[in-house]
Amino acid sequence: MTNNQNQPREFDAVFGGEAAPPLQGAVLGGIEGIKRRLSNSNIEVGIAALSEALNYGDAGLCLVIEALKNKSKKIQKYALNILKNTEISQAKLALQNYKFWSNFEKNYSIPCGYSTTFANRKVIEFDPKIKINDTDNIAYALRIVPAESYGKPVMSSVDKLQILLQSPLANQIEALVFGLWYTSSLEDYTFRPVMDALLNAHEQLSNIKALFIGDVNDCELTHLPLVYSNFSYILLAYPQLEVLKIRCNNSSRYYKYFTGIQFSPIRHETLKAIIIESTEICHEVIDEICKLELPALEYLELWLGTNCYIYSSVIELIRNVSHIFPRLKYLGLRNCDFSDDIAFTIIDSPIIENLLELNLSVGTLGYKGAEYLLNCPSVRQLDPLDITDNYLTDKIIENFAQLDIEVIAERQSSPNDI
Repeated sequence: MTNNQNQPREFDAVFGGEAAPPLQGAVLGGIEGIKRRLSNSNIEVGIAALSEALNYGDAGLCLVIEALKNKSKKIQKYALNILKNTEISQAKLALQNYKFWSNFEKNYSIPCGYSTTFANRKVIEFDPKIKINDTDNIAYALRIVPAESYGKPVMSSVDKLQILLQSPLANQIEALVFGLWYTSSLEDYTFRPVMDALLNAHEQLSNIKALFIGDVNDCELTHLPLVYSNFSYILLAYPQLEVLKIRCNNSSRYYKYFTGIQFSPIRHETLKAIIIESTEICHEVIDEICKLELPALEYLELWLGTNCYIYSSVIELIRNVSHIFPRLKYLGLRNCDFSDDIAFTIIDSPIIENLLELNLSVGTLGYKGAEYLLNCPSVRQLDPLDITDNYLTDKIIENFAQLDIEVIAERQSSPNDI
């Protein structure tokens, strides 16, 4: 018996009468038949083909994985469900690549503790007294805990970084997390000394794929200034970087320093994710992000805060984001006080056709914004839609539950409280 996957099987139809295919017959089934049906403009034909694809072993599995890039959201979703229901390692890897952010730590407020995971890696506090002996799936954290600095000398994050760089495994480190980086004894408490150290170390840290700057807890974020500078220098120094996460407080002035984040217009080929958790982001940051050329960007999350001057910048971002970042699959516009307008602009913009996930949590989404989303057919292709911590009634939440998608809608406040 032949194992040729292009030969007809007992469930395949054959033209050519009793003649043995494929010499005198045309095979309608087989792996080639699956390929032809997947290229058919009829979506239902493509879905039917996918349902049979795994009958053809590795070749069929490859077709299911390729279907994750299909133009049809229905076919993408069907392929996704097939892969979720198989234990094949290749399928699991495909799912990880499809949504590399699936296991990202998700906060609905600034946490009272420090991150335990970052960019799908376990966070381990770097101890200068202990050698690094492992780098796989680990993010090393360098921080100063304010309570520990009272009455005794504490090593700064710059000094810790210099010790870390002495490790023979420094060039294998994949991710770094920086918490509070300065002590009260330092004259310069901006991030500039750490940034200079990172820029100087770019050849030694040649495998860095993820950086988290500002892993501080809620108390530190409230009482201590986080003074940043231009992060485009980091992007230029680390062309292999894939994830950049920044946590910051407001952009007011502390003495002679501005705390605001900055970006200069550059191109970066590999950055997949930008996350900015801010109590009050300024419109300049949003405008500067829009000027970055990031062809690989799939994940953009901004905590917007209550700055009344960002409205037009956010709306402009939504209208143009599908052109600026054509590969974007996840959009999170969170912690916002004009969520209804954001919802309307998203469903009225081309980006809704591209998104796999939409996160409007910790906002002011109410009846109007909910109606915009419920009446948009493309919303039914999201997986998931996160509208946690808004102002939606039980009735509206019930309506979302009818969409046949995963809707995360916990901890709603009364609409009367807006």
